[in-house]
Amino acid sequence: MDTSLLIIVIVIILALAFDFINGFHDTANAIATSVSTRALKPRTAIMMAAVMNFLGAIMFTGVAKTIGGSVADPAKLDNGLEILIATLLAAIIWNLITWWFGIPSSSSHALIGALAGAVFVGAGSEKLNWSGFTTILEGLIFSPLIAFVIGYIVMMILKWVFAKRSPHTVNKGFRTMQIITAAIQSFTHGTNDAQKAMGIITFALVTAKYQDHMEVPLWVKLSAATAMALGTSIGGWKIIKTMGTKIFKIEPINGFAADITGASVIFGATLLHLPVSTTHAITSAILGVGSAKRFSAVKWSLAGRIVIAWVITIPIVAVLAGLIYTVLF
Repeated sequence: MDTSLLIIVIVIILALAFDFINGFHDTANAIATSVSTRALKPRTAIMMAAVMNFLGAIMFTGVAKTIGGSVADPAKLDNGLEILIATLLAAIIWNLITWWFGIPSSSSHALIGALAGAVFVGAGSEKLNWSGFTTILEGLIFSPLIAFVIGYIVMMILKWVFAKRSPHTVNKGFRTMQIITAAIQSFTHGTNDAQKAMGIITFALVTAKYQDHMEVPLWVKLSAATAMALGTSIGGWKIIKTMGTKIFKIEPINGFAADITGASVIFGATLLHLPVSTTHAITSAILGVGSAKRFSAVKWSLAGRIVIAWVITIPIVAVLAGLIYTVLF
């Protein structure tokens, strides 16, 4: 096996490993509320999320093209494969650290930040597509703000509509509806998050001259979707606990509002070909819903720590990717 082929195989393995870790790291995003309200049993919720993640992953490719071509042009990087190895190693390390401590950080931030840092160090600032990078950052920044506002509005509407109904009856009905919204949210998660690994693999194929366009091959779609589905099937219990129980006491009507909000924001971004953080979208939706329920019910100290993790992710992984590139290559 020649060196270039060996390197691209390593990139593909690391990209699928990232997708696998993303699966169990972000499982909580889709099912935390339905598990915490007991709408679904944990194992049932995880298996459903795995199936829906797979289906969502194979149906869209717009985000993959954005990831693969917006931060840098792979055709113009002589050392693109080495850059991708540093990128994936940094993103994987950060995901594992935040998963271990139960912090719902963003896999999207980790990957984009690491890619920017690796390109900057490995190829120079002139090879970094600053406008494309800025566009992606804008999506990552504004999507949680939008999710917070929509979550607040949706919850206020539901409170008004069901104000005169028995809380027990309302929550019983919404507990059933949460099964549907959890499935929808898992599907939308697949439409956005799995494409990030697809984009990286396609980036690698273009860099290595195996293809000259950013169209995602079918085998890449299937392998990335499978990796994410397998990761999802394992589950991320620490993050599920944080998302589902520690931010505020979630009832079925709150879970429904958060799920439908998060799914709407993520799928809207997918249709616009924008990679967003599913973690940010769903956590912000939960915070918005909690604020509408009762502002003081939200544990804002915990929310603050989550936001800090979001803010520091991109600079930390960018530096880490740069260091890994310097050490390895």
